Amino acid sequence: MSWRMLIACFAAFVLVGCAAPKHNYMPVTTDISEPPLGVVVERQVGDEMVHQGRYREHDALHVLTQLKPVWAYTVMPGYFLKTGSDDQGDFYRIGGAGDDSGYVQKSALADPFTALMVKTDNSLCVITILHVAACGSVPGGFEKVKKPVTSTDSLQRTLIYNGRVGDKVNIGYREFSGNTARPAFNNNVEYDLTESREVAYRGARLEILDATNRSIKFRVISNFNQANR
Repeated sequence: MSWRMLIACFAAFVLVGCAAPKHNYMPVTTDISEPPLGVVVERQVGDEMVHQGRYREHDALHVLTQLKPVWAYTVMPGYFLKTGSDDQGDFYRIGGAGDDSGYVQKSALADPFTALMVKTDNSLCVITILHVAACGSVPGGFEKVKKPVTSTDSLQRTLIYNGRVGDKVNIGYREFSGNTARPAFNNNVEYDLTESREVAYRGARLEILDATNRSIKFRVISNFNQANR
């Protein structure tokens, strides 16, 4: 490597200094209960009739295209969840944002990386394990967004319309813990509409207004936890 290249590489790092990732950010936890109570809705066979659960809305960095803030690191498109901030800027975790997570590639001689940072001047930095911030300007290469993330300890519950045969409708119950299905709790139940137009399962109560083998029209009286929204 020539002395000119060595100087250029050195300059790319000395322009930025040091930065330690911060972990002082807390995402907003949101409970969801759909559809709203009392509203008439229509669903097709296989659709969710009722859905209740919890998700966390994270601040996130959405990298739109392949970026190279400095010669040693390439930031690939995807999402990076926020971990914290300080007077220098916002810090983001590499990995852990789901199937659409972004990632970072480094050159053979570069230090391992640990986080990303967006500085107050909107430059993008790769933070190394030595707390060196390798930064560069990448105009239009990313955006700050809100990203819903299912909590690993949350319970998601749904009722699914499976169709009608004669006077009976078949409704399935499904449970998920985080993103993992809980097959032991799954169930399919038949309801005879000649006995009652109101069906119930685990606290969820629905009034069936019309049902065919292709679709169902209904009103939610109460959801699993009787949420009122």
